[in-house]
Amino acid sequence: MKTYGYVRVSSQDQNEDRQMIAMHAAGVEEKRIFQDKQSGKDFNRPGYQALLKKLRKGDLLYIMSIDRLGRNYEEILEQWRILTKQICIDICVIDMPMLDTRRYKDLMGTFIADLVLQVLSFVSQNERENIRRRQEQGIAAAREKGVRFGRPRIPISEEFEMLVCLWKDGAVTRREIEERCQISTSTFYRRLRDSSGSCRPEHAAGRKGTGAARCG
Repeated sequence: MKTYGYVRVSSQDQNEDRQMIAMHAAGVEEKRIFQDKQSGKDFNRPGYQALLKKLRKGDLLYIMSIDRLGRNYEEILEQWRILTKQICIDICVIDMPMLDTRRYKDLMGTFIADLVLQVLSFVSQNERENIRRRQEQGIAAAREKGVRFGRPRIPISEEFEMLVCLWKDGAVTRREIEERCQISTSTFYRRLRDSSGSCRPEHAAGRKGTGAARCG
């Protein structure tokens, strides 16, 4: 029997120290602690998938809390079934002593542990959905106040407007404009959509000589 640990935080800037301390206190060797730094919305995580390849019948897996395993109610239950019934390992949830499959091998104990697991899994997903709902409400409220999200738009230069006029007359190609302005095709069309759409006289004056046309 080998003992493993699984540690997960939701992003690169979150700290996993508390989980690591708990793993070491449980006697898990550093080389057998698998980590992920990404969302728990599903189980397509490199650390978790690597862990699955190592687990064998009779092994023991420590996790800090059920939400460190994942946050999707149905997938948590499915992974728990795979780990305990298919691979046949034991799991110990450090923050929830009742979720220690080593202690409940009889029918009643298994029933209680499964019930606790389902409640905690539901609570974990419900909290995730509440967080997402609050984020959506916050974004909607901010937009109502005029707050704009995403990268700020770069003002369209006079040079770009002139080049567009030349492009419409067939004097230059789109690719030439992209190279001169150092922009992608998607940015070209986005700026084209946001431009004034009219060619002023000073722009027209430059149509005969395109060599001097540059984006500023």
